[in-house]
Formats: sequence, structure tokens, C-alpha cells
Amino acid sequence: MAIGTTSIRMTLRSMPFQFEATNGHWNVARPEFSQVVNSASLAMPYLEPYLIRSMRAARAQISDPALQAELDLYIKQEAAHYKQHRLFNDTLRVAGYGCIEALENTLHEDYTRLEKQRSLRFNLAYAEGFEAMALVIGQMLIEERVFLFGNSNPAAASLVLWHFVEEIEHKNVAYDVLHHLYPGYWLRISGLIYATTHIFWRTRQGYHRLLKEDGLWKSLASRWALAKVLFRILSNLIPKWLRILKPGYHPSQIADPAWALAWAALFRENPAGAAQLDTAQLGNAAPVAKQNHFAAPQECP
Repeated sequence: MAIGTTSIRMTLRSMPFQFEATNGHWNVARPEFSQVVNSASLAMPYLEPYLIRSMRAARAQISDPALQAELDLYIKQEAAHYKQHRLFNDTLRVAGYGCIEALENTLHEDYTRLEKQRSLRFNLAYAEGFEAMALVIGQMLIEERVFLFGNSNPAAASLVLWHFVEEIEHKNVAYDVLHHLYPGYWLRISGLIYATTHIFWRTRQGYHRLLKEDGLWKSLASRWALAKVLFRILSNLIPKWLRILKPGYHPSQIADPAWALAWAALFRENPAGAAQLDTAQLGNAAPVAKQNHFAAPQECP
């Protein structure tokens, strides 16, 4: 049997997001946070296919059918994530950001090099490091959802929150695959540190260049606003990240946020509404759909 079981059943969802071309500031009140998220989004069409290829390479060596089944659904969720982020990233390209091509080329080169030059053992440790960090980020985004996403563009906010609800759903898979094939505390921790450092470094390079193109990087007011939002985010993240260092850590020990469970229930009732959250009501205990008129697709079989 796999070590952990998911508290929220992993589900492959067809999300009917409707992204509109903007200047990249989908949260008008927090343009700096918008660009932090935009920078992270640029990585997804390169990071997540790399994770998928690493997991597929591991699958043939896994002897547990239950873990194989979870891995298969994990791959399908990650594939849905990067495809939606690619569509969202196209809106940034349309907005005219000239730095995007160079940023994407760098990310492509990074993950191509890791896949070709590093062992499967390393790549699975990186995958678990990313997934451990994604669980922490997902919890933080849900806890800080009003501050970070309140009154922002519904499609952009819904994209990010959907993505990280599903990161919480499949929180056990990468850990269980790594432990099944290459158990060991120090391998897991080295993957966590490498993935965290690499992703934060590339994200910082990205939002720096995006904010420079906005003309905001030289603004003291904007830099102060960025510092405040990063301080708030890191103050929430760091204690959660540190618990991953415990020798007995397993992601199944981390309770699923009630709001994530409520979001999954909203999707079952109203898929289109889950893709268009009412960002003026994010403080509610359960997510509320913004009024919309487009057709609601059902869960993928």
C-alpha cells in the first residue's frame, strides 16, 4: 500500500476559465503581487512537464498498484495545470511584456538540463521538494486569500486557487513515489532545499523584470509595497516550510483546509462557478461563484 491516502479525492477537472488580456495587473490593488504570481505562472509550462516526465520514468519501477493509480491521476492533474497556465501566460504576452521570451527560454533550459544531466533519483527528489513547497504555498494562499486576491480579476484568482487546491489534493503522491523507490531523509531534504531555492530564485528574476517593464521597480512606493507583501507571505510560509524538515514528516499529517474542501464541493455543484469565484466574497467560509452565463462542463471521467 502507498504510505498516505489523500483526504480530498483527487479529481481530474475541466476548468472553463475565461482569461482576458490585461496589463498583467489582475489585482489592481496589488500590482506587485500580480507580477510575483505572473512570474511563477511562466514557469508552469516547463516545470510541470518536467515533473510529469520524471514521474512517468518512475512508474515502471513501482510495485504498488495503488500508488501507480495515484501517480496516473497526479500526472493528469499536473498536465491540466500547465495547459491552463499556458493560456493565462498568453495574456501576458499579448500585453506586450518583452522579457517573457528570455524568461521562458531560461526555464526551458533549466528543466531540460536537470532531466538530461541528473539521475531519476535526483529528479524525483526535486519533484517531492516542489510538491512539499506547493502544499505549504497552497495553505498560505487559502489563509491569505482575502488579502492577496480580494476584489481581483475572478479568472486569475480562480486559476491560482484551483491549482493549489489540487496541489493539496495530490500532496502525498510525490513523497510516496520517492519513498517507495529511494527512501532516505537526506535525499528528501536535499530535494526540498534545491527545489525551493531554484524556484524562488527564478520567480524573483521574473517579477523583477516584469516590474521593470511596468516602470514600477524604481518606485520607492512600489518597492515598499512589494517588501510588505513578501514579508507577509514569508511570515506565513516559513513556519510551515520548517515542519517539512522533521524526520518523521509525511504530507498526510497536514490537515486539508476547510476552504479547499468547500471549493471541491462547489466544483461538484457548479464547475463554471468554481472557475469564476466572486473575489469580493473570499472571506466566506465556503467559496462563492460570481454570476456567470457560460456553460458548465462536468468532471472528466
